[in-house]
Amino acid sequence: MQRTRPILLGIVGDSAAGKTTISAGIEKILGPERVTNLCSDDYHKYNRTQRAEKNISALHPDCNHIDIMQHNFYQLRRGEAILKPVYNHSTGDFDPPVYVEPKEFVIIEGLLGFSTKKMRDAFDVKIYLDPEEELRVDWKYKRDTIKRGYTREEVQASLERRTEISANFIRPQRKFADIVCNFHQAENENGETNGILNTNLILRPTIPHPDFAEFIDHRPGTKEKCLSLTLGRDEGLPVDILKITGTIKPVTAETLMDIIIDHLETARGLTTEGVGAYMAGDEEKISYPLGIMQLLTCFHLMNAKLDN
Repeated sequence: MQRTRPILLGIVGDSAAGKTTISAGIEKILGPERVTNLCSDDYHKYNRTQRAEKNISALHPDCNHIDIMQHNFYQLRRGEAILKPVYNHSTGDFDPPVYVEPKEFVIIEGLLGFSTKKMRDAFDVKIYLDPEEELRVDWKYKRDTIKRGYTREEVQASLERRTEISANFIRPQRKFADIVCNFHQAENENGETNGILNTNLILRPTIPHPDFAEFIDHRPGTKEKCLSLTLGRDEGLPVDILKITGTIKPVTAETLMDIIIDHLETARGLTTEGVGAYMAGDEEKISYPLGIMQLLTCFHLMNAKLDN
């Protein structure tokens, strides 16, 4: 009997765009025993001191072992183990490499995962995270000061250094994604956001998307649609745009998520508990748009597995 190869999900986005939060949620839904989760940002050529000496950004492809990264992607796709480098953000140096075996699903998140066509072709599903820039900057301040020990001044300097390099090498990868996820702040009638995020999912016809007809609220007279699907254009090409409001009622969101779970092959008793969880400082919160996005990604991974 021929062995089924692992299914690869690529998640790319700028620094602090939410890649780790998204991938951790997908791993939780599918089950850690079924998922190998790794970060492609570990493939730096130089440590922090060397980068300063060479005046090169970690975001630049020339500062990363793109060839080794690409080779490792295909090893994982073939079901082969790899010896993955480990970059330590706290020390700015490298830790010993780790032995990584691919499981049923492999999630690879990072800054440069879609840099070459061959790298892109290794993935069954490709997602680009494109949050509102004001949000991303705020997330970066919080992450780098709380988790990585930087001062606000150091984070600000990093943002300024990275602006041009990000525009040249990170954001152009957006056009290669099957799904572009855009989180943006939702304003109420008083112009306040209250931390509520809406989500637009740009769905490109590069992979088959589910029929959203049964998910959408078609009732006439409903003041605000918590979920809507429209036709649009992105990068000059036609796309579907799925809009999810952050004010979606818990019962509506959980019903929707239950419907998606029912469509997942081999769901094996999955529930909506903990789906869409994220950390706000030391406090865990739930974002229903985030949870719906994670579940839809699982839907695509399951479909890719059936087609494999």
